[in-house]
Amino acid sequence: MHRLLWAPNKLHIVNHQIANHRMYLNILKSKIHRVTVTEANLEYIGSITIDEELMEAANIYPGEKVQVVDNTNGARLETYVIAGRRGSGCICMNGAAAHLIGVGDTVIIMAYAMMTPDEAKTFKPSIVFPANNKLVD
Repeated sequence: MHRLLWAPNKLHIVNHQIANHRMYLNILKSKIHRVTVTEANLEYIGSITIDEELMEAANIYPGEKVQVVDNTNGARLETYVIAGRRGSGCICMNGAAAHLIGVGDTVIIMAYAMMTPDEAKTFKPSIVFPANNKLVD
């Protein structure tokens, strides 16, 4: 690894080794692709409520940080997950997120995991393609 050092009128490249340092990458772990927002609750503290069946299929945990991307209006946000009623198809934006993403919008929900480059080479994310917010056999 090289470190760039700057001094007035001079730029030096210095070899720099980091002992016992492991690099980690933030890799896609879970994805629920193109579900429809069924509720928006401005009065709730925050988060996104997701049908527990969809969560399990995508390997997403309650309290886990997720990125939500709105295909309808381009909004992107990060929040945490609350488990919704199993089999309900519920996708509910809670709190401030409900100002950005509304009922009827199509969203993609993604979670990421930290792993080494070697782990990332063989890792396979859990990706779910629901139909009408329900799992397809």
